[in-house]
Amino acid sequence: MRDAIVDGTFEPGERLKDTDLELWLGVSRTPIREALLRLERAGLVIAVPGKTTIVAPYDLASTVNAQQVVAAIHELAARLAVPLITEDSISRMVTSNIRFEKALEQLDIEAALSSDDESHSVFVAVCGNQVIHEVLEQTTPVIRRVERMRFASFAGRDSVSQHAQIIKHTRRGDVEAAAIACRENWLSLRFTLGQ
Repeated sequence: MRDAIVDGTFEPGERLKDTDLELWLGVSRTPIREALLRLERAGLVIAVPGKTTIVAPYDLASTVNAQQVVAAIHELAARLAVPLITEDSISRMVTSNIRFEKALEQLDIEAALSSDDESHSVFVAVCGNQVIHEVLEQTTPVIRRVERMRFASFAGRDSVSQHAQIIKHTRRGDVEAAAIACRENWLSLRFTLGQ
């Protein structure tokens, strides 16, 4: 359901009916209700108890708030991961960035998002802090719509060089520079938000 909201399958303002979701997903009402509660906490749906649940409209304030948290959490992941990083992990980041650049050139938004996620997930995995993963699971979907817009434009190509800087600092073992570059990469979404 989260992916369907983020990719626009379910449009802002669209009503989500439990029975339709049960048929679509092939699960009972209980997991549907639990998923909708999680989506509501993430700011992706609005529930009116006893009445209806709708896909939340795009909200600039919520998106900015989520972006700030995501940037700070990725900065923390970098600070924890860089001292532990292996050459194999750096190679995964390089390979992901090459795929990311190709996807952007081909305007393949899904592949760009996937490659971007792969690159950033290296620090999250290496840092060993499960709470970081959980917080990102909750907050990243809110900014996914903005990432889609960014990667569909020429502005998204800036992320390739930003990733290259993160990799360069990581390879040198410069924790501070890698962490700041990581944070700034996420905060660069502000230009898509019109800030």
